[in-house]
Amino acid sequence: MPAARNIAFLASDTALSQEAKTRLEARYGAHEPADADVIVALGGDGFMLQTLHATQALGAPVYGMNRGTVGFLMNAYQEDGLIARLEAAEEAVINPLHMTAQTVSGEVVEALAINEVSLLRAGPQAAKLKIHVDGRMRMEELICDGALVCTPAGSTAYNYSAHGPILPIDADVLAVTAVAAFRPRRWRGALLPKSAVVRIEVGEAGKRPVMADADSRSVGNVVSVEIRSEPAVSHRILFDPGHGLEERLLREQFT
Repeated sequence: MPAARNIAFLASDTALSQEAKTRLEARYGAHEPADADVIVALGGDGFMLQTLHATQALGAPVYGMNRGTVGFLMNAYQEDGLIARLEAAEEAVINPLHMTAQTVSGEVVEALAINEVSLLRAGPQAAKLKIHVDGRMRMEELICDGALVCTPAGSTAYNYSAHGPILPIDADVLAVTAVAAFRPRRWRGALLPKSAVVRIEVGEAGKRPVMADADSRSVGNVVSVEIRSEPAVSHRILFDPGHGLEERLLREQFT
């Protein structure tokens, strides 16, 4: 990336992240995100997602340094040589998902998700879901704990834990993955073009309540959720050379 003259440091609420922010600002200066050439996020993957959402209108790329637990979207924490690392960093550009959820009461909630949009049962009984793709019924009834649609960037997160596929970062596809499918028991999900519009309807919503979640923004008691890629929004993420998303996704498949 071009010269990183102005850096904005953002940190999660943990003591470890806040202490790192204080030291880095003393060394490299402190700027507001709106005035920054690059934003450095200090925390874990959850804070990285929060930072990307909060700064998406600014256009500045985000470089994460891990002060959290997993850190799949983060670079290793190191205080020395930060300017050189930023200027040598590789950039990945990803588009989020757009969720439109309608609740039992008729409320419509919209949200963006960088990793995935998930539907999860919110009661003791399994959910009954009906899946449409581009206006055409593809699954009449999926009885399960839930289902999700994920981007390539999010394919190693909840999707992978639910035994979904890891997607190459430059793949123009979305993954649809069931969470603990009961019927059809052997359904392993589907891969769809990035342009696909997925609509999931909830059967017996009063008896079998379902919640929807877009990167931790939750909506309760949904009756339908429409999910599509949002090409109008782009997130720029920086990684150290040789440790970008493509390499990380490949590495995950051989560990």
